[in-house]
Amino acid sequence: MKIAFYDTKPYDKTWFKPLAKERGLDVTFFETRLGKDTAILATGNDAVCIFVNDVADKETLDILHEAGVKTILLRCAGYDNVDLKAAEGRFDVMRVPSYSPAAVAEFALTLLMAVNRCVHKAYQRTRDFNFSINGLMGMTLRGKTIGVVGTGKIGRTMVEILQGFGMEILAYDPYPTEGIKANYVSKEELFRRSDIITFHCPLTDDTRHMVNAETIGMMKDGSIIVNTSRGAIVDTTALVEALKAGKFAGVALDVYEEEDEYFFEDRSNEIISDDELSRLLTFPNVLVTSHQAFFTTEAMKAIAETTLNNYESALKGELTPGNTLAKRAR
Repeated sequence: MKIAFYDTKPYDKTWFKPLAKERGLDVTFFETRLGKDTAILATGNDAVCIFVNDVADKETLDILHEAGVKTILLRCAGYDNVDLKAAEGRFDVMRVPSYSPAAVAEFALTLLMAVNRCVHKAYQRTRDFNFSINGLMGMTLRGKTIGVVGTGKIGRTMVEILQGFGMEILAYDPYPTEGIKANYVSKEELFRRSDIITFHCPLTDDTRHMVNAETIGMMKDGSIIVNTSRGAIVDTTALVEALKAGKFAGVALDVYEEEDEYFFEDRSNEIISDDELSRLLTFPNVLVTSHQAFFTTEAMKAIAETTLNNYESALKGELTPGNTLAKRAR
């Protein structure tokens, strides 16, 4: 059976190639992203494997269907880039819902600690032999209030990690989890009361631009926000205006609303045409990383194994409810 991998990087080959060989799967790796102009490359393959910045809209799916593709494998948890309505009945669409909640939660905490204590600024200074600590003051986390938006597996892991910090933990999720060691409150109350807000929710119609001019106005002056979920949860225009007004003590982003053109790529020798991304990177209290929260050896191993397990399950017609987003007619 043949699988065409899109938007592949060297580390994808490192993890998927030997595992596919063990299972007798024929894999082809394309560096280009999936879209209407590249879908034809999958001709002769039974499945395609895509990542967060590939586009599987209706037009692309139509081409894949004509090319004989039957299965779409997402090597990630998010699926906002797939038109599931157009896929239903024509493709099995399967994802990796839980590859390493700890990896993402730990990285979110890393971002919080780094932006709060200005580690990113200190690192740059000391490389130039500037050992002044002026402008590097942060706040003590103990005794503060942190809001966790989204209490799925990653959010729950984040709550577990935070237990040792002596903080009040608030949580918001339309589907609360029993037994979690956090106080569920409304989204508005969480925004008003939290000194720090960390986002661990999927991108849906309800969460898109959850952080906007109105909700930013609810937040405390001098608060910190951390986003390791999806970039479009934050309205970048509103965020930039708030940063210009001195609203936040710190902002840490591992994702960005229009990241598909830049993230996972080396653009160091190019002129960046995205004015909002360029503006974000000028703020000394903003830390941006390149969608790497998931990137640990344990997570990559789990992603590769689960993705190929998903494909073998699809071949047998054994579609796991938690992993399967759409089903083809049989």
